[in-house]
Amino acid sequence: MAWRDAFAEQARACRSLGSPLTAQVCEALAEILAHDHGALAERIRNWPGDPSYRADSVPLRLCGALHALVLTGQTQGLAGAYKRSDASVLRKEISKAIQRHEQHILEWIEHAPQTNEVARSAVLIAGSWFLAALLPDCRFDLLELGASAGINLNFPFYNIEIKNNNFLYEYSDTVCLSPEWRGKQPLRAKLLIGSARGVDLHPLDPTRDGLRLLAYIWADQHERLQRMRAALAVAKRHPVRVDRDDAGHWLSRQLAEPCPHGRLVYHTVAAQYFPTSTRDQVEAALDIAGADTSADRPLAHLSMESDGGEGAALTLRLWTGGEMRRWSLGRADFHARWIDWQPEEI
Repeated sequence: MAWRDAFAEQARACRSLGSPLTAQVCEALAEILAHDHGALAERIRNWPGDPSYRADSVPLRLCGALHALVLTGQTQGLAGAYKRSDASVLRKEISKAIQRHEQHILEWIEHAPQTNEVARSAVLIAGSWFLAALLPDCRFDLLELGASAGINLNFPFYNIEIKNNNFLYEYSDTVCLSPEWRGKQPLRAKLLIGSARGVDLHPLDPTRDGLRLLAYIWADQHERLQRMRAALAVAKRHPVRVDRDDAGHWLSRQLAEPCPHGRLVYHTVAAQYFPTSTRDQVEAALDIAGADTSADRPLAHLSMESDGGEGAALTLRLWTGGEMRRWSLGRADFHARWIDWQPEEI
């Protein structure tokens, strides 16, 4: 059964990413839904699309719905179960929550999860340092694809603390990012930022949709929750603009507009969810705009995306004067718990 396979796969993924509680929740949900005859069980067992993490992420939709109940104090029993490691108690409390709040859960799962992982901004900060070292006097507008609520459009306002045996970098602000740093020492160089704008098919608003953004974070990953709360506070002080559109159509229009300085296009664990036609249009837009660049109007493309290897591949492309250069910057955990920084031109 595809839906049961989706829950089993998601449980394995959660354990590998450091969330044993969410793995247990997925396993409990699979057992409950297999034997329940309510509207929610029927909806899940007859899901019309691909319920796996590759497409509709149905298990994470349900996990988010339950976590929202916990965050809003509507299910004290489930909140207590989340603090214990007793699988039987967890299953019992999830069953109660489904019975009492089925309509809330049914409404919640109509929306795909949007994690908008704040920690990935550490990759963006390091990538911006690398770009600024290449072009120290150039200003860049930021264009983010698959931006969700635009939390990572605010990466210039975030802290980064990078430690290894030889160095420590710190900024002083409200969001603290502290990945395990592997590989080479990054060269810190401040990137000059102009405007910042993103796109998403279903953009969220950091003020209106703060609960949803928090609920999609796995309940036992407290540092992630703390970072998101801090990022939501930054978004109140520095509102971002995220347009509702297809990333390919949007980028084509953005890059067709004249710009007196550089532009940095980026995305983090988003391209895998784009249709092939969107990915093709993004590439075409970059190629066309890249051919029309100059030394004072460069185009950069920074990506953190799955390529089948460990974690995500970090890649930077830079067009100046119509010529394109490409670097592999290393790899990073999907939640940016670690970054292996190995910049090399390829």
